[in-house]
Amino acid sequence: MMKNYALVTGASKGIGREIALQLAQRGYPLLLVSRNAGELSALAALVDKEHQVKALWLAVDLSEPGATQKVADWCVTESFKIEVLINNAGYGLWGDFDKIELKNQLNMINLNINALVALTSLLLPILKQSPQAYILNVASTAAYQAIPTLAVYAATKSFVLSFSRALNFELTGSNVSVSCLSPGPTDTGFAQRAGMDALKELADKFNMSPALVAQIAVKGLFNKRIEIIPGFLNAAGARLVSFVPKRLIEKTIGNLYKVPGK
Repeated sequence: MMKNYALVTGASKGIGREIALQLAQRGYPLLLVSRNAGELSALAALVDKEHQVKALWLAVDLSEPGATQKVADWCVTESFKIEVLINNAGYGLWGDFDKIELKNQLNMINLNINALVALTSLLLPILKQSPQAYILNVASTAAYQAIPTLAVYAATKSFVLSFSRALNFELTGSNVSVSCLSPGPTDTGFAQRAGMDALKELADKFNMSPALVAQIAVKGLFNKRIEIIPGFLNAAGARLVSFVPKRLIEKTIGNLYKVPGK
């Protein structure tokens, strides 16, 4: 039986790309969304060759005004039946809050929060038309505590986690389940985009592969798990923060992620 589409944002690389491949392996035709047309085209060709499923793509920067509506209009105009929504697009910025340009912080909020909420709202009516549908919002283990020098990024991911849990509860008894993926350090290029090259050696010691994270994520999604935290240490750390004084956690993490020369 032909499956309905799975739409993946941030699909051109990293965890999003690997989740797309996992879904293709399960027979889902794909709707791929990210900024990079070349990488999307290459991924669509790979999916067709390796898994013999349809993969269509739309190159758009979801942080820009009107971008989520453009994605929704694409889906409505083409009458796509969507069964899975993967809200993966997002990024982080590293540094003291007062040293990062406001426009860059706001752009990050637009992508990590506004685009995720807007796309969920716009596509939920389509998802509700499937017998069973799934939403996976990608947060981070940063969602579980405040992180100095990643202040806004961690706050956006706390929002994603809280929003996902609340939406999951609201949709209890419906045909739509909502899960939140909170990966720890993953070898995706996140640190480089965040400007964290100085901490690359530290990150490399704890990195998981995006393929493994994606495998765990997709399994958890279809098992309707509310929170998915790949890796024993990541899961243990996320739970431990509930029992440790917040100021101690902030001091420890602040020293870990301290900007060089500060």
